[in-house]
Amino acid sequence: MAQGESTVEAHSTWYLLPLAIVISLVYSTSRYELPSKILTRAGRMFLTIMIFMGIVFVMLDTLSFWL
Repeated sequence: MAQGESTVEAHSTWYLLPLAIVISLVYSTSRYELPSKILTRAGRMFLTIMIFMGIVFVMLDTLSFWL
């Protein structure tokens, strides 16, 4: 790396947050018409996705402890 250059490397799990937001919004938009209903359902779906991914992460982390 040359002097003065800096790189910022993001861990790949940081991409899961915007991905979950986009999936929630697109899915809710395709199902509902009222903006308030879209945002309510998208928020609920976002939380569901994040909780599910968190549970899977903890399970995989626990299982990989013994490897």
